[in-house]
Amino acid sequence: MKHREDLRNIAIIAHVDHGKTTLVDQLLKYSGTFRENEQVDERAMDSGDIERERGITILAKNTAIKYNDATINILDTPGHADFGGEVERIMKMVDGVILVVDAYEGTMPQTRFVLKKALEQKLTPIVVLNKIDRPNARPTEVIDEVLDLFIDLGADDEQLEFPVVYASALNGTSGLEPDEQLETMDPIFTTILNHLPAPVDSREEPLQFQVTLLDYNDYVGRIGVGRVFRGKIRVGQQVVLMRKDGSSKSFRISKLFGFLGLKRIEIEEAYAGDIVAVSGMDDINVGETICPQEHPEALPFLRIDEPTLQMTFVVNNSPFAGKEGKFITSRKIEERLMKQLETDVSLRVEQTDSPDAWVVSGRGELHLSILVENMRREGYELQLSKPQVIIKEIDGVKCEPVERVQIDIPEEYTGPVMESLGSRKGEMLDMVNQGNGQVRIEFKVPSRGLLGYSTEFMTQTHGYGILNHTFEAYEPLIKGQVGGRREGVLVALENGKASTYGIMQLEDRGVIFVEPGTEVYAGMIVGEHNRENDLTVNITKEKHLTNVRSATKDQTATIRKTRSMSLEEAIEYLDDDEYCEVTPESIRLRKKILNKGEREKAAKRNKLG
Repeated sequence: MKHREDLRNIAIIAHVDHGKTTLVDQLLKYSGTFRENEQVDERAMDSGDIERERGITILAKNTAIKYNDATINILDTPGHADFGGEVERIMKMVDGVILVVDAYEGTMPQTRFVLKKALEQKLTPIVVLNKIDRPNARPTEVIDEVLDLFIDLGADDEQLEFPVVYASALNGTSGLEPDEQLETMDPIFTTILNHLPAPVDSREEPLQFQVTLLDYNDYVGRIGVGRVFRGKIRVGQQVVLMRKDGSSKSFRISKLFGFLGLKRIEIEEAYAGDIVAVSGMDDINVGETICPQEHPEALPFLRIDEPTLQMTFVVNNSPFAGKEGKFITSRKIEERLMKQLETDVSLRVEQTDSPDAWVVSGRGELHLSILVENMRREGYELQLSKPQVIIKEIDGVKCEPVERVQIDIPEEYTGPVMESLGSRKGEMLDMVNQGNGQVRIEFKVPSRGLLGYSTEFMTQTHGYGILNHTFEAYEPLIKGQVGGRREGVLVALENGKASTYGIMQLEDRGVIFVEPGTEVYAGMIVGEHNRENDLTVNITKEKHLTNVRSATKDQTATIRKTRSMSLEEAIEYLDDDEYCEVTPESIRLRKKILNKGEREKAAKRNKLG
């Protein structure tokens, strides 16, 4: 059997923030792919605004590097479990993976998640121990942790013989020993070429090309990115698309693109093993196979993990609707959600009885909040309900998603954290005292118990704790209330502007969310009550001025710092009877029923019901 020794296909996988994208930067730099004087941004693969701002990879992306006489196709994958749909598809396109692990933090929940996917596909692993220059790096222990993880995930004997390269992606150094760091990436390149299997050269057989990623271009329309698994593909070729519903459709390949560095280059043909982009078919979808007309044979369809969380997206009907956004109608919102479905395979959108509401399901809070953040930046206004976990029936038993949670905290905070996770039906799996005042605890917690927990966790640990969680499995549903917000809220009584005087009168009642001068409306949530019930308050109240000077003379009014929330925090904070109103300029919390009297009647009915 012939192999293409000049080609390697590899994915880079890691826990979020362990340095995948920075490592790809250095591989691009040291491979000579760029010209001497070419300007390349840091984290060049993170092209989206949100990716750059947050320093996380959201969409999987591919690049090709020329090294000596070989081409190495590298796919950068997200580290967040919420974007697991991206990771799973990538595994089908490659023959091996580089597992990047932080030399201090060691293996984390999402390291486990992405590695499990790679081992299931029988891919060849290479381990890169990154951030070796950190003063508290512990390479020997971390390699032992990685080995334990491989054994735990059922790696076979060949996979357990993984080579290790030590690197500092930030400094651009690497070596085969922790203390032999040179300013080069050659050890990583040579390890890839020596250890990774080369793709089989089956160019004489009939074509099979599977679409794994989707892109869109205004000039050529929809573009399918994938791997040629067999045969060859060329521009102008008449082919047939084997669809997931079993039907097929003929089309002609209008353009073929290969990859070099960060650029797409037009090519005439590609062979088995190549990763290319194909255009010519308007409604091509992930997982579908392109074959020759005379030999239609589809590849097994890609299995994507199902969504675990859903939210209702509602047209904005608050008193401030239409003031800040361009797109506010149900038609516009629905069009945007349908467009998202074209490229995001882990997302589901369902119609409801109301034409102004849709149930949107995704892989987690981050997955859905990134979609909402993109929509508000594009000028959309909408309202969101409290996230709900998706309950499934498996073998006649109702089951709910359960997550593996890993917590790193200073010793003194272990008590409150263990107590609060215990009350959220968490089950402790492991506890390790690192010996430097830090404790690492692993829990298994129902997903609904984690909704809204991160804010409470940050308060409990005074900002010193690190919380990571990843989807583990569906397990039988735990009866009763799990998690949820304990405190009530302060709700504005009438429309107007929040006044300094009004805020000062309320400070002993709880934490205020709005600054003086903020426009508020009746039913809008303006703070958190320090008791369990909701309280309707007059935050727009002005001080009555008189012409009598007070004996203490007027002192300058000072108010406490108000709490501002990010989009994720606002979504997590919601209760069942509340909405989060999202516009391009504001994030507001509100009650679903704005009128105080009607709200109280509804609350009474619920108690009686």
